[in-house]
Amino acid sequence: MPTDTDPLADRTRRATSFNTASANYAKYRPSYPPALYEALAEALGRPLAGARVADIGAGTGIATAQLRQAGAHVVAVEPGAGMAAELHRALPDTPLLQGDGNALPFADAAFDLVTFAQSFHWTDPDRSLPEAYRVLRPGGTLARWWNISDHSYEWVADQADRLKAHFGPEGAAHGAHIPGRPETAATPGTGDRFKATPRPGGPDPEPVADARVTHRLPWSRRLTVDDHLANLASHSLFLVADEELAQDFLTGERAELLRLFPDGHVDERYVVDLVLTSRPSHLPSP
Repeated sequence: MPTDTDPLADRTRRATSFNTASANYAKYRPSYPPALYEALAEALGRPLAGARVADIGAGTGIATAQLRQAGAHVVAVEPGAGMAAELHRALPDTPLLQGDGNALPFADAAFDLVTFAQSFHWTDPDRSLPEAYRVLRPGGTLARWWNISDHSYEWVADQADRLKAHFGPEGAAHGAHIPGRPETAATPGTGDRFKATPRPGGPDPEPVADARVTHRLPWSRRLTVDDHLANLASHSLFLVADEELAQDFLTGERAELLRLFPDGHVDERYVVDLVLTSRPSHLPSP
């Protein structure tokens, strides 16, 4: 079981661990549903086509690719060399800068939309939030979102319990929890014009401290048990854990999932937690 000095509790190590598994990350991680991009266009008050977008912590480019498919003009920012290399391989024509959300390499008011897809929790909000608003045009939108495992499905909740039992308190993966995610309700932020859709089963913790979730978008994807386990293994929990500890879990979990799903396929169930906020009106115009 992990101790206080276990690498599972080292957020810096977990944040950089993805560079060792970037190909698997790109291959097995889920994308995002069309409803997400519809919500972004609604927030902007215009189609995504032609919008100037900065995708921060872009990883291997999962959201970057979908934003481009919607016609947006996207610049990707990614701190990790391994992840950035995978993004460039998949999207060689996409502008890509090395950096992170804490110090953005852009001029003021350069973008209509700034996005953090599955990445804002790795930043320092005291730095990254002002930076995001700085590079937004007046009236621009900041969008932060996460695929969160939907625990209203029994097998998903049971898997989360098995992860915690095996790895200890830091045993969070499969989008079930966000490192540093507050466990208490947040105060409303600057996105008061956006309205949240409650998730079935009651309230959930807010993913950020400065604003409430504005949309909760359920969706699913069907894949093989082995591909599901490869997705699981691409999470930082598994990448920094003792190799034998991680493999023991995956071996046991494969047997359990094949017992539950004898056809060898599973429906991964997610809810996208989307937080939309507007550039504060009190910021000086460029």
